[in-house]
Amino acid sequence: MSHYTKEDIIRIVEEEDVEFIRLQFVDIFGILKNMAVTAKQLDSILNNRCTFDAAAINGFDTMHVDELVLVPDLDTFTIFPWRPQRGRVARFICDVRHTDGTPFMGDSRYILKQVIEEAAKDGYTLNVGPESEFFLFDMSEDGQPTTNTSEKGGFFDIGPVDAGENARRDIVLSLSEMGFEMESSYHSNEVCQHHIDFKFDDGIQTADNIMTFKLTVRTVAKRHGLHATFMPKPKSETYGSGMHINLSLYGRDGMNVLYNAEDVNGLSEEGYYFIGGLMKHMKAITCITNPTVNSYKRFVPGYEAPVYMGWSAKTR
Repeated sequence: MSHYTKEDIIRIVEEEDVEFIRLQFVDIFGILKNMAVTAKQLDSILNNRCTFDAAAINGFDTMHVDELVLVPDLDTFTIFPWRPQRGRVARFICDVRHTDGTPFMGDSRYILKQVIEEAAKDGYTLNVGPESEFFLFDMSEDGQPTTNTSEKGGFFDIGPVDAGENARRDIVLSLSEMGFEMESSYHSNEVCQHHIDFKFDDGIQTADNIMTFKLTVRTVAKRHGLHATFMPKPKSETYGSGMHINLSLYGRDGMNVLYNAEDVNGLSEEGYYFIGGLMKHMKAITCITNPTVNSYKRFVPGYEAPVYMGWSAKTR
């Protein structure tokens, strides 16, 4: 992750001929939103003077909120590689605040920051590694999304059976150019289903990366004439898509606090409590991680979807 100062941003915008800057944020439904401004407004961006009408955003439109401010996280600055090389387009991921500078409680990024800061006070650092699946369907003749495909690929297949490999390659290249450390990409289990992994990071960085990842997948796929969807169960007769979340917890000494070499399962006392907490709150977690009716259509036995609560330990 790059660490930028205001002076760094001003220099990069000038050197790279950046003309438009997107100020991105996430609503309470997990949908990425943005407001685009020209580079001439860079001073306003960097000094937290970019406001928007909160009443226009579902979930932000309360009787006590009128105008909110988009405060850029300078370290999230990146240039979109798929946009023109002249008059380029960059973005910041922003925190949402009130006009007096106080945090907006409907800002999911702020809520996550609070949780991470609370863990840090106890000496813990949480790293998160996502594994995301998605489908690449055909577009209709009039440019509308479909759930149709002529592809016949399966797990780890290659072209020409894997008709989406060129799009997947360009997705990986675009993400790499934006600073992602890519780990693997391949055709997944179902026809026209794909899987891309990037390196783990801390909680905030990973959350930001997931939103950027989805935007990149959808944008690059469309440039290839394909419709990318992260819908959990787009077709009832096929496997669905999931996103595996790998969690690791480290202490002040930088060591894995969940591991104990002397335990039969390789788990420390904290490790057992960690798993116990997940089990105790799994029903509530499920409501958050599966927010749509379609999410529950994926929970069908025989389709490699989670239908039971359980845990297991893997020894080495």
